[in-house]
Amino acid sequence: MTLDGIQDNIKAGRYRFSDYAVKRMIKRSISRQEVETVIGEGEIIEEYPDDKYSPSCLVYGKTEVGKILHIRVSLPPTVVVITAYEPDPEEWVNGRNRR
Repeated sequence: MTLDGIQDNIKAGRYRFSDYAVKRMIKRSISRQEVETVIGEGEIIEEYPDDKYSPSCLVYGKTEVGKILHIRVSLPPTVVVITAYEPDPEEWVNGRNRR
């Protein structure tokens, strides 16, 4: 699984946010720009080929101000941002590896 297809869709504006993602982003003060930056410059750290609705992955990255985020996104052809959050340091080492 590569990030290229997801990044191409994000750059072209061919993606959407799930209702769940929008609610979580508002609650967590995560902007659309931050999501786009993290996906555009991030890396896939987990893959979910058998996800409930369609294959998805977890993207790790940093915002322009250095905030670490995880973005769960479905794979092309239908790219959907499923959720976005700051990883819990109790569960993640440096935001990249599960404890």
